Amino acid sequence: MTCLAVTGMVLDDQTLLSLYDLCRICDVSDAAIMEMVEEGLLEPHGREPMEWRFRSYEIRRVQVAIRLQQDLRVNLPGAAVIVDLLEELEELRRLR
Repeated sequence: MTCLAVTGMVLDDQTLLSLYDLCRICDVSDAAIMEMVEEGLLEPHGREPMEWRFRSYEIRRVQVAIRLQQDLRVNLPGAAVIVDLLEELEELRRLR
């Protein structure tokens, strides 16, 4: 019998993450996150990167964008558009 230990954390919609937290959770560099902010994919609260706070839903935005870039070779501007469209599609499906 194999025994696995599972660890994780529960994040609600009100949880705010620092740049460090977002990088660690998504396993990306701070430079990658900064590019996503410049592209408009992420909208942190705060002026400077050290002050930035991200909502927990932005974890998914980062993960989807990274996957689009790595798996489908979509550039960052294209990934940002796709992530926005996917979220709009999800919202429309919820309203039906």
